[in-house]
Amino acid sequence: MKSLIIINEAPYGNERCYNALRVANALLKQEDAEVTVFLMADAVAAALAGQKTPEGYYNIERMLKRVLLGNGRVLLCGSCMDARGLRPQIVLEGAAVSNMTELADCIAVADRTLTF
Repeated sequence: MKSLIIINEAPYGNERCYNALRVANALLKQEDAEVTVFLMADAVAAALAGQKTPEGYYNIERMLKRVLLGNGRVLLCGSCMDARGLRPQIVLEGAAVSNMTELADCIAVADRTLTF
């Protein structure tokens, strides 16, 4: 089953990104699961490499790495990155810069789309 998870919220400050990635990683444990996480708006900051969070606090970068290690995809809205001054060189390895056309394609083929 193909699942698309669209995240719009910043990685820290509320738990939407955290919960979305918990769902993504749970879905990846299912047989024949295909999961794409699309980060847009303030969520593009979730893919910044080198995040250091306090001991005992969740780390969004590590959660995204688990998605990638589970053969999921992580896509970032390129225009959202541009608006925030983020460059592809400073994001998590394996995450890909994307666009609205690719998001539309992901929506078209997904069996389910979740937004956070």
